[in-house]
Amino acid sequence: MEQATMERLLLTTLLLPLLSVDSATSNLEGQSLLFPRESATDYVLLTPQQQKPLHNFTLCMKAFSDLPRGYSLFSYATRSHSNALLLHVNRPGEFSLSIGDSEIVFRTTQSWLGAFHVCVSWESSTGIATLWVDGRPQGRKGVSKGYVLEGEASIILGQDQDSFGGGFNAKQSLVGEVWDVHLWDRIIPMKRTGPSLQNGNLLDWHSLTFQSFGDVVIKPKLWL
Repeated sequence: MEQATMERLLLTTLLLPLLSVDSATSNLEGQSLLFPRESATDYVLLTPQQQKPLHNFTLCMKAFSDLPRGYSLFSYATRSHSNALLLHVNRPGEFSLSIGDSEIVFRTTQSWLGAFHVCVSWESSTGIATLWVDGRPQGRKGVSKGYVLEGEASIILGQDQDSFGGGFNAKQSLVGEVWDVHLWDRIIPMKRTGPSLQNGNLLDWHSLTFQSFGDVVIKPKLWL
C-alpha cells in the first residue's frame, strides 16, 4: 500500500472518535437536552467554567421523566470518588444525594412523576445538605462533614458514573430531559421561584460548554 494512502487511513482512524462527538459552547436558554431511550451510551459531558476544589456548592436543575425506576440526574466523579457528588432519583418522590461516596436520602410527600425543579446545597464545614423541589424545602441532613470535592472532575448528565468518566449501567440512565442546569461554588439563598441568583458561576445553562455522546437531542423545552 502506498505511503500516502496509509497516512490517509491513519488520519481517518484518528478522527473518527472526534467526529462522533458534538462539542459546543452554547446559550441553551429555552432549550432542553433530551435523552430519548434507555442506554449505557447516551450522555452529556459538561465542562465547568473553573476547575477548583469545592468546599460548598449549590446545584439547581429542571428535569422531566416518567420512569418508575431510579435514574441519575447529575453525576460529578473524581479520580478518587466516583460519587463525589451524585444527585439521583431512587423512585418518584425519593431523591438521594451522595457526597464523597456517602449517601443520604430525602423522601418527599409527593411523587413528582413528571417535570420538576430540584436544587440542593451542601457545605463542608457542617456537612449539612438541603434539598428543595419546586421551590419547597424538603429537609436538611448531614453527610461527609469536612470533605472537599476535588477540582478535577468528570461531570455527566444522563448516566451514573461508577468510574471516572464511565462505568455506565443502562438501568440507571435517564430517559427524559433536563434543562436550566446551574452550579455555584457557594450556598445560594432560595426563594419560592428558585435560587436568588439565576446563573451559576461554575455551570451556566446560558453559556454551557458540553460534549454529547450517543443519541442526545436538543429541543425547545416544554415546561418553564
